Parts: sequence; structure tokens; C-alpha cells
Amino acid sequence: MISPNTPNENQPLADLEEWENDLLRRYPEPASATQESEFTDASKKQAEFRNYDAEARDSVKEFYRLNHRYQTVDFVKRKHEEYLSLQRGKKSIWAGLEYLNTLVDDSDPDTDLSQIVHLLQTSEAIRADGHPRWFILAGLIHDLGKVLCLYGEPQWAVVGDTFPVGCKFSDKIVYPEFFADNPDSRVSEYQTELGIYEEGCGFSNIMMSWGHDEYVYQVTKEYLPMEAQYMLRFHSFYPAHREQQYQYLMDNQDREFFKWVNVFNEYDLYTKSDESPNVEELRPFYDDLISEFFPDAIAF
Repeated sequence: MISPNTPNENQPLADLEEWENDLLRRYPEPASATQESEFTDASKKQAEFRNYDAEARDSVKEFYRLNHRYQTVDFVKRKHEEYLSLQRGKKSIWAGLEYLNTLVDDSDPDTDLSQIVHLLQTSEAIRADGHPRWFILAGLIHDLGKVLCLYGEPQWAVVGDTFPVGCKFSDKIVYPEFFADNPDSRVSEYQTELGIYEEGCGFSNIMMSWGHDEYVYQVTKEYLPMEAQYMLRFHSFYPAHREQQYQYLMDNQDREFFKWVNVFNEYDLYTKSDESPNVEELRPFYDDLISEFFPDAIAF
């Protein structure tokens, strides 16, 4: 078993926002439908990625080096055993958000926006566009799984693009060359497209690299409609919803509901701003919304 053994390996990024800001460099928001069409052109995407690769910070590259090295089948199984019995006490959803709010970034003097404010920016943008209440709620809680950092998990086991383990790593995953240092790359059973899975088995039946997506999904799944479950569980699965990889593992349920991940992704990536929503003014609306779907406390 390989395990990280230095503080830098636990926290290569200055803060979690560095990964999310890097996503915007990799997937810039199209200014128009025409630009979006150009962006999806294969030759343009290749050129854009070369630019991205040249501009990516060393800390981001180090983050992906660690993520790609340590996210193995055995690691994911251990994290499932450690966390998915949900034995870390019961909290209300809002108490969970306030706990997440203690994840303070002291390294960035240019922003004092809290975790709750960032989530409200997403949910308020969804609300302004008239989406269903469950969609607004998914926007509010989609990063709640980042409490894993407060449980002591390293950054590379909390954020980052997610991908299946137990099968061949796609060369469309960012920095695929870093998988050469992953022990699973030397397990022959994992070196085919299907690996340990069957064609069409469905994303719900595969093991994804461990992170905040899977954790928030597991914590909240019994209370939310399937559309919201997909948004929470797969919003960091960029190899699938941006690069169209792993289609051969999809089943009919995936094809029906994965479109909601694509819709949500636009809000997840492109709604951040320096404007801070008024938390106290919005709190009554969100208290009512939360109580519509969740009991007073749920297991974490």
C-alpha cells in the first residue's frame, strides 16, 4: 500500500478554490453559441489544452500527480468502509453548511467569501432561472462533502476531477501521464476499457475515485429525487460530461439522468462572483426549502 507521508502531499494547493479556478482555465465559459461550437471542435480543443497545460500552476500539477497516484481500487474501498456507514454524528443540513464554513482559507487575503456564500451564489443563480426547488437545493449542498477536509482527508481525496477506478484510465483525464505512478496501472485486470465491470453496467455500479461528490451523494441520497442525486454524485466527473468518456459503461438510467449533470455543471463552474449574497435575508427561504426535503437531522 502506498500512502503519502509529507504535509505537502496532503495540501499541495494553496486552497480548494485553486482547483476550481483551474477548471475555468481548462473549460472557459463560451461567450456565444458560435464560440461554443468552435470550442467543441477537436482541433481547437487540442490547441486550448496545450495553452492550458502551459499555463497551469505547478501546485495544480502536483495536486493531480498525487490524485492520480493514490486513487486506487484499494484506496476507494477503504474510504467507503471508513465513511459510508455514516457514523460521524447527526446534523441538520444548515449545521453541516456552518461546519463547512469553518474551512477557512487564511492564505487568500483578497476574499472573505465564506463557503456558504459560494454555495448560495450557485443556488441563487439556479433559483433566478426558475428551476425546480430540488434543483435549487442541490446547488446549495453540492459541495457539502468538502467537510472531508475537516475530517483530515488530504486535498487530493476531496476535490479534483473524478473518474472510475478498476478499469483503464482514459487518456482524456487531465494529466493522464501521472497514472503511470498509480499501482493499478500495473494490475492487468484493470487495463482494459471495461476492467472489472460489464458493458452497460451503469455508473451507479462502478467505483469512482473518492471525493466530496460521492460523500455528499451518500449522505443525502435517500431524501432527493434521482435528478439531484446525479448532480451531486457526478458533478466532478469531467471526463464523462465534458470529454464524453466512459460511454460504454452507461445504462439507460444514466442516459436519462446524466443530462441533469450537464445542466448543473454550467451553474457549478460559471456562477462565482465577488458579490456576496445576504445570508441572513436568504436564510428563511432556504430553511423552508431544506425542511421540505430533509428531516431535522441526518447522518454524516
